Amino acid sequence: MNPSGQEDPFIKHRHTARYYAQRVRESLTTRVSKLICAIFLIILLVSGIVAFIVWLSLRPHRPRIHIHDFSVPALSQANGFENAKITFNVTARNSNQHIGFYYDHVEGSVYYKDQRIGYTPLLDKFYQEPKNTTIVYGVLSGATLTVNSQRWMEFLNDRSQGMVIFRLDVTSNIRFKVSTWDSKRHRMHANCDVGVGPDGSILASYGNKRCPVYFT
Repeated sequence: MNPSGQEDPFIKHRHTARYYAQRVRESLTTRVSKLICAIFLIILLVSGIVAFIVWLSLRPHRPRIHIHDFSVPALSQANGFENAKITFNVTARNSNQHIGFYYDHVEGSVYYKDQRIGYTPLLDKFYQEPKNTTIVYGVLSGATLTVNSQRWMEFLNDRSQGMVIFRLDVTSNIRFKVSTWDSKRHRMHANCDVGVGPDGSILASYGNKRCPVYFT
């Protein structure tokens, strides 16, 4: 203490052993807390990376539907309306590595100017293995093809312009199978626009074309 009664700034305070022990404990606690947080963040990061990799490997791809043939043979005949018929075939491809598809009944409908002109069942229930392709054939005639003479004349009018446009819809309820787990049912729709030439056969620009697929 100087004569003025103020503490000399050059005199250092000495802390007790208890003070230093407390400082050591606080420093140790801080380090342990940081270490625990770092370990937790590393575990979280690694878990996220593993989960992302698993998701990528098991991410389900939609069925790939391609239309290969579609024909209206009677379109080239003078009296074709009397024996009108539509034939087609498509393929359903499961491109997944580890995921299978359970299909309920597969059905096909043909539309002309957004009006359905035919319907037919295509396949019964079946299971499609991963990396597998199923060929689907369909024929519409008689009761399954509801085309009247007026509608046929519309076909012929479009034919005179060089092309008749139809739409083939392939529908089914499907479930995804991963190992022993099955998903809920999803309603699948595949919309295949197809153009038919004057001879009643599918035009080259529409053959082997992939059809958009969506679920409802």
